Amino acid sequence: MTDQPHLSPDSARRRRWVAAVVLLAAAGALVGAVYGIGSAIRNPDAAACRPAVELARRIAPLARGEVAAVAVAGKPLRLPDLTFNDADGRSRGLADWRGRSVLFNLWATWCVPCRQEMPALDTLQGKLGGPDFEVVAVNIDTRDPDKPRAWLREVGVTRLAYYADPSAKVFQDLKIAGKAIGMPTTLLVDPSGCEIGTISGSAEWASEDGVKLVSAALGR
Repeated sequence: MTDQPHLSPDSARRRRWVAAVVLLAAAGALVGAVYGIGSAIRNPDAAACRPAVELARRIAPLARGEVAAVAVAGKPLRLPDLTFNDADGRSRGLADWRGRSVLFNLWATWCVPCRQEMPALDTLQGKLGGPDFEVVAVNIDTRDPDKPRAWLREVGVTRLAYYADPSAKVFQDLKIAGKAIGMPTTLLVDPSGCEIGTISGSAEWASEDGVKLVSAALGR
């Protein structure tokens, strides 16, 4: 039998201390790995939305003047597949616009700031709308379904396609996502469905400031 070397009390204590440090380091690495996996599971779209955050950072200096209240995205967020109806009553979802940038707006006839900015949104659609971009304005009046269409005709809003959600669930879905606290609510969304910027309240979207901001987001 091989004799075991005799350790002094100090040496034994040092060995126990080193062993404890090694075990703690290993445990920390394991926790970090598990946390990383958990984070990826909780936000599987984070990687897909990082380009939107980088774009938001680049265009942030243009959020000024008439669109100064736009808050550019600071972290990756893919919006939920918000659902609503088109003018023919067919169900649509935000995912239908994948591959195109969108200025997604919620409005209602009872909302004075909403009514004030609708002509500007209509003009913006006329200026920048096309194969790569659309202003998608969704009405959330919950009572008279004919009132919003009649009002749009009265004020001469003709370039915007008509979308509506009489249940107003789309507002609740955005509220749950932390992106709707009042009306109107407008989000600039990239072709992957990721947030570029958000504003609660009206803006003069057809102004020089508004057109520059959106154009920059479109890479124009």
